[in-house]
Amino acid sequence: MSELDKDAAKVPMIELADGNRIPQVGLGVLRIDDEGVVPVVESALAAGYRHIDGAAGYNNEGGVGRALQAAGFTSGEARKSLWVTTKLRDSEQGYDSALRAFDRQIGLLRLDYVDMYMIHWPTPFDWRSDTSWKAMARLRDEGRIRTLGVCNFLPEHLERLHEETGEWPAINQLEIHPTWQQRETVAYCKEHGIAVEAYSPMARGKDLEAGNGTIERIAASHGKSPAQVILRWHIENGTIIIPKSVHAERQRENIELFDFALSAEEHAAISALDGDGRMGHDPMTFSYA
Repeated sequence: MSELDKDAAKVPMIELADGNRIPQVGLGVLRIDDEGVVPVVESALAAGYRHIDGAAGYNNEGGVGRALQAAGFTSGEARKSLWVTTKLRDSEQGYDSALRAFDRQIGLLRLDYVDMYMIHWPTPFDWRSDTSWKAMARLRDEGRIRTLGVCNFLPEHLERLHEETGEWPAINQLEIHPTWQQRETVAYCKEHGIAVEAYSPMARGKDLEAGNGTIERIAASHGKSPAQVILRWHIENGTIIIPKSVHAERQRENIELFDFALSAEEHAAISALDGDGRMGHDPMTFSYA
């Protein structure tokens, strides 16, 4: 086993309700331009990441695809070792438009299939998740998608999707971090066998100093960074995480989470930081055009 394979092997695999297994730590690529994302993905793969989380709305799928091809991860055993997620743009929701969008996206990614395709936002004011899901299910049946997921769905959206399609998503990707834990939605997901995946797991850096130094004190006691402490808290909660960094050193730090553990008191202290710390958009009103 190579050193890179050893690094990848340290990351736990989360088994989903559909039987597929996803690495618990991945790389997020939001707010990186199409050229800039290439070295970012390449350095993450070199650091041992085997999970890349993208989206049409990030406008960098072409760069992600070029990086995957350059690193040799578009075919063969390397491709089998990698989990690639992308998401449907909200303006392309609907049965026929989702099929067309997927064809374009998979071409940009230079892949034969994606591991997960997600509805990015529920857009309850213009609900098309039912028809979008049916298109995604067709692509799954054709072997072009392995797992179907959603992002930013609240319990009422999950319930409606289930009523209209007869299925629960395998994953719900949500903004979750110590000061915005969305406990009601997380509990609903767990009750229905839906894995929870956290984006902005450190609140874009804001939570590193949360609790009047609580995170920093815990980090100092373990000889770890505040970022590693927050990410470890997520890991211990069973949450899938996709921290973003464009710096190779930080990428390595964000995946080196498995040589320490929080005490029950430390974990509880971080959980006690929950509040109204949302950094992103309101799922009831937002749409990624």
